Amino acid sequence: MKKNIHPLYQKILMTCSCGFKIYIFSTKIENINLDICSQCHPFYTGKQRTMNTGGRVQKFQKRFNLF
Repeated sequence: MKKNIHPLYQKILMTCSCGFKIYIFSTKIENINLDICSQCHPFYTGKQRTMNTGGRVQKFQKRFNLF
């Protein structure tokens, strides 16, 4: 491997808007601010809502049915 051509690989801090902090290794020099992480994302916290799409197809068929 060639010397002095690769970027510096260092430990940085990622901070979420909910306050959760994660230390990772990266070639990026400055810290990262996240909007959402695994601690506050609805999918991971169990607060995810499912859309009820039942009836949309029937409503469309009723509206444009020419029979």
